[in-house]
Amino acid sequence: MAQPKNFGFGEDEKMLRDTAQKFLKDNASVDKLHKLVAGNPDPYRAIESHWDKSIWDKIVEMGWTTVAVPESAGGMGMNLTALAALAEEVGRAALPSPFIATVNATLVVRECDGAVAEQLLGEIAEGKAMTLAGINKLGSWKSSDTDVTAKGDGDVVLNGTAYFVQDVAKSETLIVRAKSSKGVGLYTVAVDADGVNIVADSIIDLTRDQAHIQFNNVKVSSAQVIASGNGGAEAMDKAEPAILTVVAADMVGAGEWQLQTTVEYVNTREQFGHTLGYFQAVKHPVVNMMIMIDQAKSLVYNAACAIDDEPESAMKFARMANAMGSDVASFCSNRAIQFHGGIGFTWECYLHLYTKRQKHNQVMYGDSKYQRAKLAELLMGPVAA
Repeated sequence: MAQPKNFGFGEDEKMLRDTAQKFLKDNASVDKLHKLVAGNPDPYRAIESHWDKSIWDKIVEMGWTTVAVPESAGGMGMNLTALAALAEEVGRAALPSPFIATVNATLVVRECDGAVAEQLLGEIAEGKAMTLAGINKLGSWKSSDTDVTAKGDGDVVLNGTAYFVQDVAKSETLIVRAKSSKGVGLYTVAVDADGVNIVADSIIDLTRDQAHIQFNNVKVSSAQVIASGNGGAEAMDKAEPAILTVVAADMVGAGEWQLQTTVEYVNTREQFGHTLGYFQAVKHPVVNMMIMIDQAKSLVYNAACAIDDEPESAMKFARMANAMGSDVASFCSNRAIQFHGGIGFTWECYLHLYTKRQKHNQVMYGDSKYQRAKLAELLMGPVAA
C-alpha cells in the first residue's frame, strides 16, 4: 500500500491540531505549569503527582480521548497522524495529564477482539483514564517479559509486580499484562481493587508520575479478561509501532518549545554590545536544533501514516522516528540550557521542566541506541554471537 499525500494530514487533522494548540496555550501556559509542578525544589520532597484535573475534563469534552477509538466503540476513529498531532501539542505544553498513558492503553486495547475490549474503548472515549501495567523490573515489555502471573481458568488470580507504570496516580484503570500457562494475556483491573498496592517511584520528570504496582492475589473475573491465551502479547506487539510514534511526537513537541524559547532568549539577551543571536557560535547550533526537529517531525508523521497505510513498514519507521526523537530530546535540551547561560540550569528557569520530560521520554521505551540496534536487527537480522 502507498501512503497518501502529506501523510494523510488533511483539513480535519489540521483543525484538531490548531484547536489543541490554542487550548493549551490559553489554559496550560508554562507559567502555570511551573507553579503547578515545581513549587518545591527540595530534592528530598515527598513524591506527589501535580496536575489540573479540570484541564483533563475539558480535554475529554473536546473529544481528544475519542481520536484513536474506533467508531464502532463510540470514538472518532481518526488516523494516527491526527493522534501524533495531538501528542506533539501535549509535548509542546509538557502537559501533566493521563493523556499519553491513556492513548497508549487505547492503542493496545483496540488490537483486541471481544466485548470486554469494546466496552473499555467506550469508557476511554467517555474520558476514563487508563494506563498499561506489565513491564518487568528490567524495563522489558517483550511478549513473555512480565513479572505478573495469572492463574486459573475463567476467573483468575494475579500475582507479581508491574514496573514503570506511567501516570497511575491520574488513572482509574490498569491494563495488566500477565503470563499464564497458555501465554500472555491482558486484564482490566481498577487501581483501587483489593490486593493492588501502588508504590510511587521517585522520578526526575515533574510533569508525570510513575509507580511499580504489586498484585497480591488480585481476583479477576472473566468479564475483566481483555485478551486470553497469548492474545495480550500479540496485541502489545501490534500496538508497539504506534506507541513508539506517539512518544516520539511528544519529544518533537517539547523540542519545538525548547527551540522557540531559546531563539527568543538569544534575540533578547545582549553581550559584548550585541544580542547572543548575533554570534555564529550561537546561530549555527540553533539552526541545527531546527534541522533535527524537522527531521524527527517528518519521521514521526511518516511512521504515523505507515501504521494506517503501510503497515508492513510501520515498525521500521516507528523505530526511526523514536530514535531521531530521542536525539532531538538530548540535543535540544543541551543547547537550550547552554544558550541560556547562568540561568539555564536554575530551578526558576522553565527549561528544567522540559529537559526532565525529554529525558524521561528518551528512556521510556528505549533510547536512540536501543532503537537503532532493534532497527538493525529488523533490517539485517540478529547479530551472530
